Amino acid sequence: MNDLDLNTLLGAEDDEGRARRRPRGSGKRGGGRRRRRRRNRGGFIAPLLAFVVLAGIIGGGGYYGYLWLSDALVPDDFTGQGTGEVIVEIKDGQNASDVAVELERLGVVASARAFTNAIGNANKSGSLVPGSYKLRKKMSAAQAVSMLIPANRLLAKVTIPEGLRLSQTLPALAKATGKPAKEFTAAAKNVGEFDLPSYAKNKLEGYAFPATYEFQPKTTPTEMLATMVKRFNQTAEDMDLEGGAKALGHTPHEIMIIASIVQAEAGRPEDMPKIARVIYNRLERKPQMKLAMDSTVMYALGKFRTYATHAELLTKSRYNTYMYEGLPPGPIGNPGDHAIEAALNPAKGPWLYFVATDPKGNVTKFATTEAERQALLAECTKNGGCGG
Repeated sequence: MNDLDLNTLLGAEDDEGRARRRPRGSGKRGGGRRRRRRRNRGGFIAPLLAFVVLAGIIGGGGYYGYLWLSDALVPDDFTGQGTGEVIVEIKDGQNASDVAVELERLGVVASARAFTNAIGNANKSGSLVPGSYKLRKKMSAAQAVSMLIPANRLLAKVTIPEGLRLSQTLPALAKATGKPAKEFTAAAKNVGEFDLPSYAKNKLEGYAFPATYEFQPKTTPTEMLATMVKRFNQTAEDMDLEGGAKALGHTPHEIMIIASIVQAEAGRPEDMPKIARVIYNRLERKPQMKLAMDSTVMYALGKFRTYATHAELLTKSRYNTYMYEGLPPGPIGNPGDHAIEAALNPAKGPWLYFVATDPKGNVTKFATTEAERQALLAECTKNGGCGG
């Protein structure tokens, strides 16, 4: 093979890209290859250095990018159970995001996103119940979620017994909730704020239903009384008060008056239907018989004894059923469901009288004639009742 062929095979070129001819007689055949190897080594190192620099830039950027991404994906969050005390109110219609923003604003959690993430992980996003809750500042989001459960709501539990007059109910509400009694007195006067039935004649007495209630700390006296009226309306609907009253030939208001008297006079629920029958028998007697109920007189005088004295029976109040025929103007208390049921479904019988013959044992006996009544009164006196 001649020099031309070798150069051609080795890829030697001149400045114009043509294959160079090696001068004949040259004794340094390997010099060109050594020079090419040096050039090739230099050409490899530069790209390698560039790659290393680029990799460093990319690696550094990736690290700081990771830090930024981690910070964006993992929101700020406190650790532990927190300190102090914060009252948080969840309002009707608020969702987990709304609550999260409020918790961050109050300093309970470090960030709203920490709370929404925590409540989502706990699968409780849709289980938040409106109410007031006692939490702490700087709590972990998970700890805050664990405390926002219905059992932890701050509630004032109030039990209003059957038969309490409004004058007793209002102080009982004030005592149980810690709110001023005068606020309840003022609220009770604004009857337009309550959904009273039309037959109530704008009177709250008789329609503040006795039951056990749970009120939130921010519930106002007006809202509490409105809740009690709402409970009455539901009871009246369940019992078909209007339909039952019509069947008996009375208005719903009259039924509530009768129920309030039954509630005040009865010592036991089982006696209520019979007492209701005594009231109806007296009203329906020809000529009509006065109800002559001591409980109505006591209501008129603002007293709470079982029996009225002779002097007390002379009061000219329309609630004095010894003096006036028929029913008093309105209920004398707030009857419960047993008394209302008895007024709508009186027992069958001819009784015109009843006497609490044993006040301590809540025993009531019934009579049809005056002679039977006198015998019961004697028994009552013997047992320390009936003013004896």
